Amino acid sequence: MLSYSLDGLSKYFKGTYMSSTSNLQLNMPGRLGDPAMTMATDPRLDSRIRQMFQMMAGGSPSLEPISPDAPIEECLEWCLGFERSSEKQNEMLFSSMPFFDDVECWTELIPGEDGNQITLFFHRPKEREGLLPCVLHLHGGGMVLTTATDPLYVRWRNELARAGCLTVGVEFRNAAGRLGNHPFPAGLNDCASALNWVNRERARLGISSLVVSGESGGGNLALATAIKALKENWEVQIDGVFALCPDISCKYLEADPQLLSLKENEGYMVDTGFLGRLLARVYDPGGENARNPLAWPYYANTEDLKGLPPHVISVNELDPLRDEGLAYFRKLGAAGVSVAGRIVAGTPHGADVGLPDLIPNVFRATLDSILAFAHGLDRDAR
Repeated sequence: MLSYSLDGLSKYFKGTYMSSTSNLQLNMPGRLGDPAMTMATDPRLDSRIRQMFQMMAGGSPSLEPISPDAPIEECLEWCLGFERSSEKQNEMLFSSMPFFDDVECWTELIPGEDGNQITLFFHRPKEREGLLPCVLHLHGGGMVLTTATDPLYVRWRNELARAGCLTVGVEFRNAAGRLGNHPFPAGLNDCASALNWVNRERARLGISSLVVSGESGGGNLALATAIKALKENWEVQIDGVFALCPDISCKYLEADPQLLSLKENEGYMVDTGFLGRLLARVYDPGGENARNPLAWPYYANTEDLKGLPPHVISVNELDPLRDEGLAYFRKLGAAGVSVAGRIVAGTPHGADVGLPDLIPNVFRATLDSILAFAHGLDRDAR
């Protein structure tokens, strides 16, 4: 459990605010106001998502948690078991996925900077002539779990392509799971290699602008790839960054007045006290990079950010990770970076990407925001 000292905030929010004309009772949101609140009972939640979780109550098997402080070998084994436990669900998602016969798909194998090989998954609308914006997509999973071939990410890339862009999924090395154990900075290096390769192939691939984007752990890698590019003087290859619900602070047990959402939305889709800590430990087993902005972009300073390309930071209202994304948004603005922010109301972590059939209007709004951003960065139009 997180332990917060919130005397000042409590006096303002939970107490009675006295004015000269009226008494106004203000309650703190989520679990800050009611520690017993759950996502399903939070009145802010989109009613469609609430109904889904009420129907699923008690029906979703899960792995028995282990201590995030367990030996690293046990943590790695747990992560592998987690991925295996998702295989049946993935089969169901593939069977229910729409057909995308208007999207051309292919793969290419490219060299990584560590002597490894990286698979790239390409999705392009079939009947579109001329240059198209390109979204380099980095999947979620805390930099540790899931793969680019999981149905959630295959569908997301197809949907982006159908809407009018070239989408490239990167099978970067995870820190654990069925792709092997490759802690930081392996995955980041693969994302950088993929971006450099796609940039060199702009003319062949017909790319008008190149945006790096990802959700959750992929949002971390998208932001970190841009920071890495700036440090290594190749940031001009990136036209823009669109990060969704980025997992960037690693402050799962710390009280930080900037990150109240860790407590406010604790346990809403993301168990930061367990899963967040466990994934962070697997990503950086020795903890040497706990304040390294390439591992955790939340710790970037002005010099790390000054000169970056335009960014969009999109967060979910009911996400424990919401406030770290907003804090990063403010840091970018303070560093003079062109940045826009989005808060997707009524949604938990990543729901605007992960629940396309349940909340199609929200899904479409996020997809359209990425496309509008990418089209606005067209190099030939500037």
